[in-house]
Amino acid sequence: MTAVRLGLLLLGCLATNTLAAQLAATDGRIRVQLMSRDAVTLSSEVAAKIARLPVQEGASFSKGQALVEFDCSGFRAQLNKAQASLDAARQLVKVNARLAELNSIGALELTQAEGKAKESAAEVSYMHSVVSKCVISAPFAGRVAKRIAAQHQYVNPGMPILELVDSGPLELRMLLPSKWLAWLKPGVRFNVQVDELDRNLPASINRLGARIDPVSQSVSATGTMEAQDAALLPGMSGWAAFNPPK
Repeated sequence: MTAVRLGLLLLGCLATNTLAAQLAATDGRIRVQLMSRDAVTLSSEVAAKIARLPVQEGASFSKGQALVEFDCSGFRAQLNKAQASLDAARQLVKVNARLAELNSIGALELTQAEGKAKESAAEVSYMHSVVSKCVISAPFAGRVAKRIAAQHQYVNPGMPILELVDSGPLELRMLLPSKWLAWLKPGVRFNVQVDELDRNLPASINRLGARIDPVSQSVSATGTMEAQDAALLPGMSGWAAFNPPK
């Protein structure tokens, strides 16, 4: 995109925001978008094959539910090996400590045995950390927005697998005229006409933005639907109707 086209695009966006603010100031209606409070993409932290991916797109899940399970038989074998090495190293420390008491070995041998035990303990701790990443649990209750990977697929660390959205009350994102700050406060109620449902639903202001856009003379605001409705989905949009004081 050339600098000229980029400049025209920015001017167009600013003009649109300014026009929206001017229209809102006259009839109290604002365009809003429904969004989830929490949305996250789950990614793999290990290089492994997906053994189970039990949730489908659109499916609901509860907090803590296992959403992805990897085939970590190789990692668990390494953990068992590391644990066996640690047990042997600790036994050697006991033997060398007793021999040192009898002056049968020097301090160096005992120190070396203790160092080996610490090294083995660190390896066990690391493998425990790796194995703990073989199951990805849901960070919150919600729904699966998109399945990016598939069961039996081999993934590398950082590869996205699932996109999640929370199932709590949806938030409403909007830009409001900054002059409304004279009366607009958290808790102010308004109605939302949702385009996709052709329904009018109650909502209220939850929080206001931390700064004002000096060009469009607008401030960002977040509202909350006052009642949960299974028909409402993230990405829907509509009109928020306010009643500014005269």
